Amino acid sequence: MREKAAFRTAAIARRAAAAAGAAADCGERLADRFLAAVPLAEVGAVVSGFHPIGEEIDPRPLMARLAAAGRTLCLPVTPRRGLPLSFRAWRPGDRLVPRPFGLLEPAPEAPTVEPDLLLVPLLAFDDAGRRMGYGGGFYDRTLADLRARRPIRAVGVAYEGQRCERVPAGPADAILDAVVTEVAFRPVARV
Repeated sequence: MREKAAFRTAAIARRAAAAAGAAADCGERLADRFLAAVPLAEVGAVVSGFHPIGEEIDPRPLMARLAAAGRTLCLPVTPRRGLPLSFRAWRPGDRLVPRPFGLLEPAPEAPTVEPDLLLVPLLAFDDAGRRMGYGGGFYDRTLADLRARRPIRAVGVAYEGQRCERVPAGPADAILDAVVTEVAFRPVARV
């Protein structure tokens, strides 16, 4: 627990440094890397994205391109602690509702959907697909729940500067299928 807490503190500082040094077009470059690596036919019909908070890299250019290609977008809805996320349909321009911690969620009347591919925010990642999140376990629970029911893909979204040699992880920490940054798309090799 202490190792993760110390790592998380350092990861926040690393992400801040990566964000401060990032080019203005890094969200567009991230979209380019993703779409060059993942054929649209393999993306799935429903894609979960997120509105960036704080110093997170901006996935909205990628989300806009996926919407233009006919994919249904959705955003996570954060439940009370201990539960997995749910998802509501969203398109650029739809009304968003402010939530705690600077989160923006689709309006309550937006239909609930289930994603085929999730763009996952993070503080740090490694080449084995381990990720460090904010510590609430929401994406870990969500990925476990969805994967228990059907095949899905989880792609971490980050600045290249968030890449680490090894992220500390436990048995409940979900592994990503890939990570995309403004520099590269990195599939995770399954052993």
